[in-house]
Amino acid sequence: MIRDGNQTLNMRHVSMEHDDRSDESKESNPYLALNVACRRFCMFILTALWVTQAIPLAAKEDDTTRPNILLMTVDNLGYGDLQLYNPGSKILTPNLEKLASRGVRLTQFYTASPTCTVSRACLLTGRIANRHGLVNQLPGLEGNYGVGLNPDEILIPQILESAGYRTGCFGKWNIGFAKGSRPTERGFDEFVGNASGNIDYYRHVYNGKHDVYRGTKEYHATGTYSSDLFADAAIDFITRHESQQPWFCYLPFNAPHSPNRKNKLPGQPNQWQAPADAFERYGMSPDELDPNLRYMATVTALDDAIGRVLDCLDELNATDNTFIFCFSDNGAFRLNREGIDMGSNEPLRSGGVTCWEGGLRVPAIASFPGVIPAKSVVDQPFWSPDLMITYAKLTGAKLPDKPLDGKDALPILTGASKSKHRSFYFTFRKHAALRMGYWKIVRTNPKEDWQLFDLQSDPSETKDLSSTHAQKRDSLTREFATWQADF
Repeated sequence: MIRDGNQTLNMRHVSMEHDDRSDESKESNPYLALNVACRRFCMFILTALWVTQAIPLAAKEDDTTRPNILLMTVDNLGYGDLQLYNPGSKILTPNLEKLASRGVRLTQFYTASPTCTVSRACLLTGRIANRHGLVNQLPGLEGNYGVGLNPDEILIPQILESAGYRTGCFGKWNIGFAKGSRPTERGFDEFVGNASGNIDYYRHVYNGKHDVYRGTKEYHATGTYSSDLFADAAIDFITRHESQQPWFCYLPFNAPHSPNRKNKLPGQPNQWQAPADAFERYGMSPDELDPNLRYMATVTALDDAIGRVLDCLDELNATDNTFIFCFSDNGAFRLNREGIDMGSNEPLRSGGVTCWEGGLRVPAIASFPGVIPAKSVVDQPFWSPDLMITYAKLTGAKLPDKPLDGKDALPILTGASKSKHRSFYFTFRKHAALRMGYWKIVRTNPKEDWQLFDLQSDPSETKDLSSTHAQKRDSLTREFATWQADF
């Protein structure tokens, strides 16, 4: 057996040719003996070649062509915020559109949790919250500067570091910053970012505390817009390591997360923040008061920062050998907070912290020139835990010896295969959901009956079919119970 990433290759079909002649007959005919030996030698060579082909180039230690990996997450961007998903959106995102034109736009990609902390933990471990144990948002300074994610969990940067990758994290961490929990103690060679959640974009303050670090030391860059700060750090990392391939760059932007009153100075308005040039793109003044317009500028400023990272790859001639994946950590929040809940998940229902589609189905784009077809669209369901498996497959990295919830996504991204997932299981606080095929059950409280929706005909989850399709509902509830029995 050969284990390649998460796949096991069986050699039983490559056994030597069986020869039923006796040794005596072979000895009496030297030409026959030579013929048998030649056949055996040829089969040995063919077997060796088959094994070599079965292991991707990425697994060879002396191979300098292993792909770089750029993993970008954005914070609470809605499914309907991008014109790529919602033609009615007025938000300008030319760089995300450029990235999509180079690769694939995903229309049924799910984050494993509808909240920031848990989503990031699921992404980095390849495991849903019921397995890794970080099931809720880390609360305030005490929570964010505590242990957070279990130190025994193995993260993507750890498996890639073991495979010879240089690793860097630049942006929002949000899964624990106690000693032993910080990025440079969990597989990243370098870190520039914030420990907690929705920092002020210019002052870099979270709940009254300065919250940006380089490694484990405070790093002061007050006045630098946070999206630019994180993009600049990523660009510096990529530039320094491009000649020393391969590298893994995790770029979790804090934008466009909503502003936080606790981060503001006395008298400072609690409003969306963006550089002046982002407002100018819309013909607006930086003093614009409309929160919806200010949100648009914030998303455009994020897109500008992403564009500079993409331009860096182009300038270094690194784009063709870089697997890029970008997605929102959860859906836009739709909690009816005036001036705060500006993002759109149209046409999906509800938003962040819920298990409706608007909380879980998120915009996602991938690019890998020569592997993923340009200007393609994939309408297959898969989710964030798949990325750890995919990276292991691409790089030859060894996966953790733990139950994982992902599958190799590359066959889906290339259009070579449909989703191999039987079902997707979601819980957050009192909310729960399960998707199997195009069918989905949802409940907002364990005391409620399950509702049933056909996502193929009703992605907005408007028609509860539980009473007319009771057998289908019961089938999904049994599948939900099967997941629960596995924890």
